[in-house]
Amino acid sequence: MKKYIYYIGLVLVSMGVFSCNKDSFNYKTGYVGSSKITTYPIITVAGDDYIIVQKGGTFTDPGATAKAGTADVKVTATTIDVNTAAVYTITYTATNVDGFSATATRHVVVYSTDASAQNNDFSGSYARNTNGSLAVWTKKAPGVYSVFNPGGAPGTNLTVIVFNNTGNKVFIPQQNASDGSSTSSASESSTPGPGGTLASYKMEIVNPGYGTSVRTFNKQ
Repeated sequence: MKKYIYYIGLVLVSMGVFSCNKDSFNYKTGYVGSSKITTYPIITVAGDDYIIVQKGGTFTDPGATAKAGTADVKVTATTIDVNTAAVYTITYTATNVDGFSATATRHVVVYSTDASAQNNDFSGSYARNTNGSLAVWTKKAPGVYSVFNPGGAPGTNLTVIVFNNTGNKVFIPQQNASDGSSTSSASESSTPGPGGTLASYKMEIVNPGYGTSVRTFNKQ
């Protein structure tokens, strides 16, 4: 028993000695020990997430600003082609003094709609025939629609841009959707309703989270 007490005493004494050797916290400014502290840029995008421009028109980028802590950081941006109809994603990038980057995005919709579709209004809710889930269309410009839940999938939070560039033709142009996923459509067909409306449509949603079935939607 005495030997055990002796050993325990040695351990306690040793712990006491080592506890007195405290680390110094007088680190060089901007460092913790030998590790440098870096502040990642935070980008603030000015204006709307979606900007709509007619083909051949003028696009003025509202731009973005960035800060790393209190320091201003230069922001670079990708460009678009206003002479080609498409849904573009502008990517803003800011890099701090240590080489660490951050990005932010916005969408620019360049559209070209002919006379046969100019006055159409396909706004409204369309129920998927298999489950009744609604795809909700909102007209943003002639032949341009923002569509929430384009695949009629319950619980989704996906929004895409749909084009109606001629007649009653509807399709999802290749784009990075609201959640960043690559999205488009295939096998599209549609049935017009009265007065420039849409009675029903079908399309396959080309997206990593969807299957290959052609989905049918009817106007509510």
